Amino acid sequence: MPRLLYSILFYLAQPLLWLRLLWRSRKQPEYLQHLGERYGVYPQPARGPLFWLHVVSVGETRAAEPLIKALLDAYPDHALLLTHMTPTGRATGGELIAKYGTRLSQVYLPYDLPDACGRFLDHFKPRLGLLMETELWPNLIAAAKQRSLPLLLVNARLSLRSQRGYQRFSPLIRPALAALRAVAAQTPADAERLQAIGARRVSVLGNIKFDVTPSPEKLHLGALWRQVLGGRPVWLAASTREGEEVLILDAFARCQRPDLLLLLVPRHPQRFAEVAALIEERQFALCRRSAGALPSLATQVWLGDSMGEMPAYFAVADLALIGGTLLDFGGQNLIEAAACGCPVLVGPHSYNFAQATADAVACGAALRIADADDAAGTVDRLLENGEALQAMRLAAASFSQAHRGATARTLALINEVTAPRTRD
Repeated sequence: MPRLLYSILFYLAQPLLWLRLLWRSRKQPEYLQHLGERYGVYPQPARGPLFWLHVVSVGETRAAEPLIKALLDAYPDHALLLTHMTPTGRATGGELIAKYGTRLSQVYLPYDLPDACGRFLDHFKPRLGLLMETELWPNLIAAAKQRSLPLLLVNARLSLRSQRGYQRFSPLIRPALAALRAVAAQTPADAERLQAIGARRVSVLGNIKFDVTPSPEKLHLGALWRQVLGGRPVWLAASTREGEEVLILDAFARCQRPDLLLLLVPRHPQRFAEVAALIEERQFALCRRSAGALPSLATQVWLGDSMGEMPAYFAVADLALIGGTLLDFGGQNLIEAAACGCPVLVGPHSYNFAQATADAVACGAALRIADADDAAGTVDRLLENGEALQAMRLAAASFSQAHRGATARTLALINEVTAPRTRD
């Protein structure tokens, strides 16, 4: 009954979802493309045998790359289907297809409607389904169970806040979690919270994001930028969210280092123009990465309005403030910064990556700051103390290396689950 009521409400909500797509298409017209896929209608023929991996948006798609490569290597006779929910996730998946070849394909995952989920599974007929991080769609999971499709939740994480939210819908969520073949949690705390809301067969395998290797080409690009900038210090604000840019720009205006370059990279590309306007309102000398030219000596703020270049931004920066942590967004991923050897500052809101943040702070790879002014002051102090900054760089690299290996453990779990289905 709970899932039936949920399905009825989801059907009734369709006009609101269409309005949401129209609203988002104002800044991203791609939201109005491939609309049939959102209802389980796919023009391309299915290929087989096939595994399926659901990666919602940009962060999950990038994080999944080590697992994608491992699956393609371990199952050379299988294709791999990526499903997304956002155009930016789809664009990132397209980069992986260009890199790994036509054994990879991608579509949108349909809305969680019983008939749409059924059409999706019946069309592609995957032998295995993998849901990345915390994607719990009751009708999708039920449709997989009806078809005896093994479905795993991998690289799973669950914050305390999300646990409380799911517990409000326990009659709907518990059966969905119980239907999963296995759950691979990032940390013991994630495993405990997932089990509290109904997950079974839970194992702690670590965070696959630690196995992501920064692109050598992007790291080289960052090194070239550094040569152009010379000894000029660079403060990177990475993957910032709504409302944070104002705080950072105002704190930057109060900095006493005229040579400091602020590299500001919003998380969502549809906000690039909005953030550029904020910079211009404050009459900072602005350089936009999308314009092609590199910052001059007169440039005060460099807007990183490009996609797929975050490793280059981390490589050129002296240190980075992780976005989503100044305001109550839960924080973005600091693991990529550590993999690039970039020291990190994190604000008070890091519950999305609580364990990784705590471990990074504990080993000296990251520092906790209270607000944007504290961040600016910490930037100034660290730039004056080269030894402390170098110690953070070394700690960041060691932190990244020490936590690798989750991909191999996850692949071993997949091998165990799929063995009877892949021998024939």
